[in-house]
Amino acid sequence: MSTQAIMTLLDPAKTRLIVMLCHHNADPDAIGAAYALSSLLTRLHPQTEIEVSSAEGPSRLSRHILSTLPLKLKKAPNIEEADVIILLDTNTIQQLGSWAQNIKTFKGPILAIDHHACHPQTQKLITLTVGDDEASSTCEIVFQLFNELGLRLTEMEATALLLGIAFDTCHFAFATSTTLKVVAEISSILPDVRKVLSLLSLPMEESERMARLKASKRVRLIKLADWITAFSKVSTYQASAARALLSLGAHMAVVAGQRGGNVSVSLRASQDFYDSTKIHLGRSLAQPLGDYLNGMGGGHAVAAGANGVGDADSVLTYCVDLLKKALSQPRATKSRVS
Repeated sequence: MSTQAIMTLLDPAKTRLIVMLCHHNADPDAIGAAYALSSLLTRLHPQTEIEVSSAEGPSRLSRHILSTLPLKLKKAPNIEEADVIILLDTNTIQQLGSWAQNIKTFKGPILAIDHHACHPQTQKLITLTVGDDEASSTCEIVFQLFNELGLRLTEMEATALLLGIAFDTCHFAFATSTTLKVVAEISSILPDVRKVLSLLSLPMEESERMARLKASKRVRLIKLADWITAFSKVSTYQASAARALLSLGAHMAVVAGQRGGNVSVSLRASQDFYDSTKIHLGRSLAQPLGDYLNGMGGGHAVAAGANGVGDADSVLTYCVDLLKKALSQPRATKSRVS
């Protein structure tokens, strides 16, 4: 990580206002990284003003977490007045909704900190990218920044980072050995790790339950190269519905939702699907889906999404074609490991 380059970009002598922007419906990884990074910069440069915002607001779970973290999100950030913009856990400006246009016209430096590969069109706008595709989360990258600067985490900073890492690794199910070492170091600062992790548990709302059940009722199952793939539609909670289809037995699930002409797609896969096929949902499926929708797409190996303009049925059909093509590649011809 180019810590010196980051500190040079954020030179307090030239930086009066920093605006941090998180993607729409910001998850605990984005919120945790934003709090920890803003706290770090405040400790280093207390005279610098920092605004943190989430396009279209944070997720329900993040709102719950924010009741514990001393972080107040600004609804209308002063993007035009900022000296530096920091994009957190946001690999494409399309995830910023109406603020995307402000970023396109922004004349100052833009720093991107993310564990997703930056979209090529967004990359052209970025002054400095701090990324690591191998990191579990953006929170893990921010933790490394603390380490390189020789700063010990406060209890609240550790809480924020642990929640982000736990969320993005599905409670450490997808954590690497490196991530677990980070988690061990963060946990040593916290008096009660279980109490912190309990913040990630919320009772499921009735509307989410209904979305999951509707997705199950409408599911179309296709056997592709020994893999059971599930395709469905619901108007809301596409990501939750896709996770539910995996829990029912699918190796991979795609759930699309449509409101007017806008389409959102969530993709989820089991770890053995990725290990055997090496099909990265973010790169192999979500990015081309985003292009197909004249929008944007991306994400992780086993969790990704896309959004844009189109028709949900057509998108699902196109996704089947993309998956068939991906599975036909030599790298994806391995038999499933059971």
